[in-house]
Amino acid sequence: MKLSYKRTFFVGLAFMSISAFWQMYDSITPLILKNVFGLGDTLQGAIMAVDNVLALFMLPLFGMLSDATKSPLGRRMPYILGGTAGALVFMAMVPAAVMSGSFVFFCVVLGLLLLTMATYRSPAVALMPDVTPKPLRSKGNAVINLMGALGGVVTLALLSKLTPESASRNYFPIFLSVMAFMAVCILVLLWRVKEPEMVRQMHEESAAAGVDPDENAAEEPEAPAKAAPMAPDVKRSLVLILLSVFLWFMGYNAVITHFSKYVQVYWGIEGGGFANILMVATVSAVVSYLPAGFIASKIGRKKTILGGVLLLAAAFGAAVFFPGFTPLIFVFFALAGVGWATINVNSYPMVVEMSRGSDVGKYTGYYYTFSMAAQIVTPILSGAVLEFLGYAYLFPYGCLFVALSFFTMLTVRHGDSRPTPPADGLEVFEDM
Repeated sequence: MKLSYKRTFFVGLAFMSISAFWQMYDSITPLILKNVFGLGDTLQGAIMAVDNVLALFMLPLFGMLSDATKSPLGRRMPYILGGTAGALVFMAMVPAAVMSGSFVFFCVVLGLLLLTMATYRSPAVALMPDVTPKPLRSKGNAVINLMGALGGVVTLALLSKLTPESASRNYFPIFLSVMAFMAVCILVLLWRVKEPEMVRQMHEESAAAGVDPDENAAEEPEAPAKAAPMAPDVKRSLVLILLSVFLWFMGYNAVITHFSKYVQVYWGIEGGGFANILMVATVSAVVSYLPAGFIASKIGRKKTILGGVLLLAAAFGAAVFFPGFTPLIFVFFALAGVGWATINVNSYPMVVEMSRGSDVGKYTGYYYTFSMAAQIVTPILSGAVLEFLGYAYLFPYGCLFVALSFFTMLTVRHGDSRPTPPADGLEVFEDM
């Protein structure tokens, strides 16, 4: 059994588009709130948590709705196409709201944009396991994350050139550029991805490899009228890995949310200088995603994740000792990118490994519920830390929560798949 890289690449365009948006949102919105509207760090953190409050409820909801959807385009594609179209409309309105100087107008438009984005993230992510047999999902998720990271790289390149100085209110260039990129991704997705046909291909591949199609099925949402209850030990592993997801997102998201401000306030670097540093982490992740999937197929997902957690915690911990900018920061962020890639590639497949094919959307919702719950709490909590204790505490905060996730992950006992090494060394290049 081997992964169809071509199929997974085109499916990954949805996540590439989403990741391009969130890279811009996480970097630009704190600067707008601070430089245009003059908000404090704690209040900024509360506003940055709004999208995750929406996601906490909407991601599981739309994951389950897409599980039950029937359409000529498939289960997930209607949400992806409709959600992206709505998001592009509201994205065009955000820089106009900033230019107007009206905080109320800005909040209304931003809220509508976040609401629209939350409608299709779970369906977009669930599309990969829908068309990929279980034993190959770590490799498939590696490709999806690679696509997402490439979307982030594109946005960071745009941010490095188009981020306005702190006194400017003109955010039209960066928003319009990211909108154009997202639109291209989705148009190619619509052209090349025929979801029902890809699901049928997955069934055939699973059957040929002796994998029970019912355990991977995504074609008939109503097939399992009543799912068997989850065994207690499996449920315990599910809870522990979801708790681990919560903890490492508590640490990682705090750094990402506040880093653009951190660079301006603590290091005194104006404009888009922060994007060049983040790009190092993102490029490192791009290089690491596929190897992380292959390593997991050899030694298991859990061991691979634990190694990534240690690497990420070490990178954040090392950055604590540098109160000013130094070229070594690029090294630390490169290590952080590798660590985050190995975590991301394998954690989501561990969660959906415990599901049935017809429940993939629901388990995708569980995964994002915990990651989004962390991203509700951590912008506010870390914002208060920065406001009342100082910006020097950003990296210690991130390091602490990532380190805690190591101990919860250590006790997970389920979610690994049996290694499926390629038949020969050239298999990775087949079907490109």
